[in-house]
Amino acid sequence: MFSSVGWGEILVLIVLALIILGPERLPDAITWVMQSLRKVRDYATGASKDLQEQMGTDFDSLREPLQQLNELRQMSPRAMVTKHLFDGDSSTLDEIETSVRDSLSISGPAPSNPHPPGGATPGSQPPIGPGTQVDLTRLAGTDQETAAPPAEPTPKPRRLDAADWDAT
Repeated sequence: MFSSVGWGEILVLIVLALIILGPERLPDAITWVMQSLRKVRDYATGASKDLQEQMGTDFDSLREPLQQLNELRQMSPRAMVTKHLFDGDSSTLDEIETSVRDSLSISGPAPSNPHPPGGATPGSQPPIGPGTQVDLTRLAGTDQETAAPPAEPTPKPRRLDAADWDAT
């Protein structure tokens, strides 16, 4: 109930109550607040019990789909596919994943830009002006294939999926 109230705020409220009410009226005020909180809590539990009694079995039938929906919301897309398509057996999905990884490692990564922009041929070079940086590997006549690969490819931003959307 008071999960967002810290001990510092409670201490400030007690000091303010002591200053405003004084030491002689403070114990009566505390007992009144405690009794009021107990009454509110009793009213809330009584109302929920009355609602459950009035709805009867309808309340339980409403609760079951909500629990199933919460289970689905907590599952990852991989777990959903495994549960509903493969009846909880993830071995088929693991085999597919390993075969895809093997085929990607055999073929290697695809070239990021096989054709340079502007229709330039590999032999043609742009004019070099003052203040431009020169790639020394191109001037030495080495090909892109024999040159050292870049240190690390930059990761692509993750594309949002329907599973990322939260309706709440």
